Amino acid sequence: MSVQLTKVAVRCVLRVCSRGSPWQQRSFLVTTSVKHKPFPSEHIFSTKQSHACPDRSLVSFYSRGGIHNEDLEEKTRPPSPVGESPLTDEIQPEETGSEQTPRRPPPPFHDHLQRCRSPSDVLDLTTRHSPTLGQVSNCMTRMWSTAKKMSDEQQRYELQLMFEHPAFDNFLQQAMKRVGDMRNEDAAYCLLSMVQLGVPQGSRVVQTFLRSCQENLNDFDEKGLSILASCLEHMDGSTNVAALKEGLRLVVRAQLPTIKNVHALQTCMRLLGKDAPLDLKRKLEVKALSMTDQFSLPNTQYMISTMATMGFYSKPLLDICSRTIKENLHGIPFNRLFTVLQSCRNLHYRNFDLLTGISEYVASTMDIWTKKQVVLFLSVMENLAFCPAAIMEAFAKNVSANPDNLTLKDLLCILKVYSYLNYDLKHQRQQFLESLSQALGSYLPKMSAFELLKVVYHLCLLGHFPSAPLEQLLQSSTLEKFHATVPRFLPNQERMFQTVNFCLRLEPTLLHQPATVPPSLLGTPNPSGQTVNPWLLQGLRSVLEDQADTMLHEKVVVEDFYSIDAVITKPLPQQPSETEAGRSAGEECPPAESSQRIAVICPPHSAFCYGTSNPRGPLAVKIRHLKILGYEPVLVTEEELQSEEDRTVFLRGRIFPEHLSSHTQPKMEPQGS
Repeated sequence: MSVQLTKVAVRCVLRVCSRGSPWQQRSFLVTTSVKHKPFPSEHIFSTKQSHACPDRSLVSFYSRGGIHNEDLEEKTRPPSPVGESPLTDEIQPEETGSEQTPRRPPPPFHDHLQRCRSPSDVLDLTTRHSPTLGQVSNCMTRMWSTAKKMSDEQQRYELQLMFEHPAFDNFLQQAMKRVGDMRNEDAAYCLLSMVQLGVPQGSRVVQTFLRSCQENLNDFDEKGLSILASCLEHMDGSTNVAALKEGLRLVVRAQLPTIKNVHALQTCMRLLGKDAPLDLKRKLEVKALSMTDQFSLPNTQYMISTMATMGFYSKPLLDICSRTIKENLHGIPFNRLFTVLQSCRNLHYRNFDLLTGISEYVASTMDIWTKKQVVLFLSVMENLAFCPAAIMEAFAKNVSANPDNLTLKDLLCILKVYSYLNYDLKHQRQQFLESLSQALGSYLPKMSAFELLKVVYHLCLLGHFPSAPLEQLLQSSTLEKFHATVPRFLPNQERMFQTVNFCLRLEPTLLHQPATVPPSLLGTPNPSGQTVNPWLLQGLRSVLEDQADTMLHEKVVVEDFYSIDAVITKPLPQQPSETEAGRSAGEECPPAESSQRIAVICPPHSAFCYGTSNPRGPLAVKIRHLKILGYEPVLVTEEELQSEEDRTVFLRGRIFPEHLSSHTQPKMEPQGS
């Protein structure tokens, strides 16, 4: 007894003093990889009567790095069934010498197990008490539940102690020998725990549990199927894993009408994955829609990420989940809320009410979020092309007040978001941009050439031209790095240089001398733009057919850089002052002074912030430059051109607003009389 206690004491001291080292996996039981042939389909799907257990509520077991944050505790699991009487505790109360002192009965095994605080503690317990068949699964689960709550360094060391523990080999060997007599649910829990603990997946013990699950797959109830699906989701590909996954897909398809638990359905949906046939995905959608009244708040969040995992877009299901999330934003932590937004991005799903609600909620609770979290919110919303005006307004104040706490990665993300979403900060704009320029100053020497290009590009989109980053970018030593890049041009690098060069040509800067980008970095001019919308051309021709003094030019390229769908040139109305002043005989007005040039642009949906008519960064700078060049930009969307009856009236009002006002004026006068 004293020797055993001494061993425990030494292990505790080592646990405190040691720093983790690589695991030493010495047991043949753990490291020996045994290849098994998969069972034939008739073994997986036998015709014998199913002995599925009664329906039980699903136990949530979340793996390390998984989406859910809840922990599986053993207390959530029902006690193991019996005829399995706990063994007598070997640790007896000390003799007090008093015959009247009654002896307390030894505590049950479950109580001892709950006191264990590491995998080694559980193994120590198995040396003092031989666990019964059902308690093996409880021990496995307790080993993982204690380990996953530790820090990475502590967990690494505790798992090393577990692999080196003298009782570990014997414990796994006993589990492997008795797996055939275990309940299906216990076998699934054991397999899941072993995978999470890092027992090699090619080892004999793991492969034996996989084959046992194959043999009894028809007898698994929905709870067991869910646990098994959670395990397979995190396992590497192998012959037995592939066979079990395929069998599980067939079982899920057959048992789909009988599934009553939302989490079980979601876990199986994730296992089926993107490879599931479309008809099965549709059946899963119908099943999920029939269970929406059972959705809890975590269920709605998990359903969106599950659909993203499956690559399946179901607008009715997404709308239901979005509405529930919007109504309960105050109960959702950052990780889950961010995962929802990422899943929406992956599914190309945007719900204006949900995104607006999240924006307003984050802005109103700005103090509870770290700067890193706010930056991540902004980044994922920019990827959704949604402008979170409330967050951008509130965060700009924080940045202006304390810009020095921002990292270079934060600054790059902030510049990208604010330049692409083109949000008007109004009176805050100048202070905000100066604060960003100030924060960038300390990072300029550390930036790579491409990072410097991105900084200058986004500042140009914002119409802000601080001299320090511009001069550093245009230095010959910096530009030479782009010539040496292999491949020569990174994605969009040419276009970014062209935009910077065009801004330097057209807009005033604080540089000491005029500067341009070398032609070798500008590439061949290739004005962006798709074919002109035929509805637009048809409507413009209809509007201008009775305008003899107006000219229409289709597909115009300006300065070899900007592509315009159509340019309408019409004479300016003569002003009385011009008539009185007169001009010398034969003198004509220059075209820029005597005519008005209207640049009609029909941009794609992606050029606007979602749900608004606010142009995003590249389109916004294009409009700004066209105005400098003397054009009057007119934006027309595809939706505004779809109605053939209203198309001509709409375009006439946009191009000839003076005619529209004079036409509507007589109708307004009788109403005021």
